[in-house]
Amino acid sequence: MTAGQSNAPVHGAAAADPAAASPEGTTPSREAARGPVGSPRGRRNQLRTAPSNWLLVPALSFFGVFALLPLAGVVVLSFFAWDGLGTPEFAGLDAWLHVFQNPVTLNAMWLTLLMTVLSYAVQFPLSLLLGAFMAGHQRYREVFSVLYFLPLLFSAAAVGIAFKALLDPNFGISRAFGLDFLRQDWLGSPNFAFYTVIMVISWSFVPFHSLLYQAGVRQIPQSMYEAATLDGAGRVRQFFSVTLPQLKYTIVTSSTLMLVGSLTYFDLVFILTMGGPGNATRILPLDMYLTGFRSYQMGPASVIAVILVVVGLTLSLILNRVSGADRMESQMEGA
Repeated sequence: MTAGQSNAPVHGAAAADPAAASPEGTTPSREAARGPVGSPRGRRNQLRTAPSNWLLVPALSFFGVFALLPLAGVVVLSFFAWDGLGTPEFAGLDAWLHVFQNPVTLNAMWLTLLMTVLSYAVQFPLSLLLGAFMAGHQRYREVFSVLYFLPLLFSAAAVGIAFKALLDPNFGISRAFGLDFLRQDWLGSPNFAFYTVIMVISWSFVPFHSLLYQAGVRQIPQSMYEAATLDGAGRVRQFFSVTLPQLKYTIVTSSTLMLVGSLTYFDLVFILTMGGPGNATRILPLDMYLTGFRSYQMGPASVIAVILVVVGLTLSLILNRVSGADRMESQMEGA
């Protein structure tokens, strides 16, 4: 065998494995594309792959200044006696004891819990059914969507004023259409005011949650419904066997917004009833406002604010843990 023939396999191996020809174990083309570490191209590549946690600084700064600092101030103020004008005086746990011994505030806590449960019981099924219905291919779907999305276009103040006028027993809709059986003092009667407020609140927020469910249903693959149809499942069976399981995390998100949002029903209640008649609709957010800015007791009002924050965070954490949403996010991040 000649020398040229003996060298041919060596050159072939080098061609098959370019990394072997380089002492560094890297191909010249890759090294050239990457560029030296100190070169401008190398620095640009490092910047592209470097962690970008510093991009969170503006958002975290905004959250800290406008959320955490005021919350810390409210917590500190809950241990002081202050009327809003003079110098705050340290009072220890007096404000906390006052809140948990005040029958008006205790009644407000009960009404808040009751309103949370009842409003959720009304909003959840209505928004789920409307969202699933509007996600289909029914005729005039666009027209119906516009009609029941109208409440999203109005502010809470506009909704409150409109319903207060419509429900007026003397000049409202019942008088205009001669519906004598509806001529009740819906907002002035202790028997009807609380449930009327829940009805108005539900009318305001059902469209938003329907939009969430509508988007969730449209993300479900149509093949799942086709397979269920081949198995002989009807519309009702498909809803419970396909739609509901696929909407699990949408339901968690919507439920969290409903339950935590029920702790902020201040504006509608304030405009509709101002907590009346008597204290029939004086829920905790309204009680906080009246205690702080009508009775000028900033300490007890701060205690109520802290309670609302703690309850809202607790509800969010419980729903997140029970639903397994945190495990879903960790699995997606690790995928």
